[in-house]
This record gives sequence, structure tokens and C-alpha cells, in this order.
Amino acid sequence: MKGVPSMTKEQIRARVEALGEWFHNLDLNGVQTAPGHFLGDYPRFKFERFAHALPADLSGKSVLDIGCNAGFYSLEMKRRGAERVLGIDTDERYLAQARFAAEVCGVADAIEFREMSVFEIAALRERFDLVIFMGVLYHLRHPLLALDLIHEHVARDLLLFQSMQRGSTEVEPVAGDYPFWETEIFERPGYPKLAFVERRYAHDPTNWWIPNRACVEAMLRSSGFEIVSHPEEEVYVCRRRELTERERGDRAVYPLH
Repeated sequence: MKGVPSMTKEQIRARVEALGEWFHNLDLNGVQTAPGHFLGDYPRFKFERFAHALPADLSGKSVLDIGCNAGFYSLEMKRRGAERVLGIDTDERYLAQARFAAEVCGVADAIEFREMSVFEIAALRERFDLVIFMGVLYHLRHPLLALDLIHEHVARDLLLFQSMQRGSTEVEPVAGDYPFWETEIFERPGYPKLAFVERRYAHDPTNWWIPNRACVEAMLRSSGFEIVSHPEEEVYVCRRRELTERERGDRAVYPLH
């Protein structure tokens, strides 16, 4: 992707500063958007750990980037040749950053960015070959519903998923059922656990739920996603599968149509 030749580094830097604080550190023709990020060169350093797990050629494929922020993953998927890329976010400031980044990279007309919540995706009435759901789950008050909606309405094949995790990284097999008086399993490190954050974690009031590894994998399976690979400690590549009638019937909450 070629950048916009008419913009100097000084002009790009001025726009970057005018668009406020950036969470994605992007390289826009030599100008970094978040050089002092507390995580380092984020999210590039993380992406480099699992980039190999995604198709190198996305020609003819469609991508939905949920919680796209400043568009790092949307831009990367376009670089891999995706035919259609749609990034959605609820923060208009992030969307403005993403649109500017796409403009500088010369793909402003090739990537669509839209203000939308994961809970509104049924309105898209479109399925995508790859759905990216990175760094969003733990910011939601209703995380499992979000996964159900993704499965029901927008996922056609692959899901790229990431969530912050805390607690044990052990994973124990889960039985089909447990007797009412069984309580010891809830103390086991490898049993799925989802911690609720009533106030704040890491100074962020939007961090609501933090799962352990077993919980992440259980939630993905329960929502109809088969884990294909686990290329990075918090990242999963999954494939959508059809739910059985019993699985659909066991659900207490159904995705909205």
C-alpha cells in the first residue's frame, strides 16, 4: 500500500496529534502514532507472534474487524489482499484515527469504518470469511452474548480472537455434568473461571470481566467455535461450526434477529 504523497511528515504528525491520544502505534510514512505506548510497539509486536497463523493471501475474502480501534488489523488484512474490510467501533475518536491512517496508507476507499457496537452486528446482514474480535470481550458487560451474536450473524469461517487473561493457564477436561453437591471443582486451577471487576482494573472502568485460559476456551466452544490453533498465549484462531439442535435448545439467551 502506497501512502499519500502530498502529505509531509510534519503534516502527518500534526494530524496525529490533533486526533488525540492513540492506543494503536501505527507507522504512518515514518511517523509513529503512539511511540510512548506503555506496552511498547503495540499491537505490532503482538501481531508478529501470531501473524503466521492467518492466511497470507486473503484475495477475494471479506474481513470484519470488531473493536477496530485505530485500524491496525484492518490495515494488515488489506495488505494481505482482502477484498472487503469493514472495521467497527463505538468510539468515534478511534474511527477518525482509523480513517486517517487508511488515508495516509492510500486505502481510504478500500476500507470501510463504521460506528457500531458488537451488539448491533445483526443489522449488517452479512457474513465475513474472517472476523477479528481482539481485545474486546473483557470490555463488555455481556461477553457471552457478543460471541453468540458473532456466531449467529457475521461469522462464516474463521474467527481471530484475543482476550486479556488472568489466573491459571491450566486447562482441565470439563465433564458433561456435575452433581449438585460437587463444590471442589470450582477451586481447581484448570476449571473455567470468569472474574467480575466491579470498579476498575488497570485504571480502566471498561474492564468488566477477566477470564482464565480455561474459561476463554470454554466460552469459544460453547458459542460454536472450534479452536484451530493457539499461536500466542492470549490469541486463538477458530473455525465456526454449526450448533446442534440440542446446543441451541440449551441456551437461555438467544441472539437477536
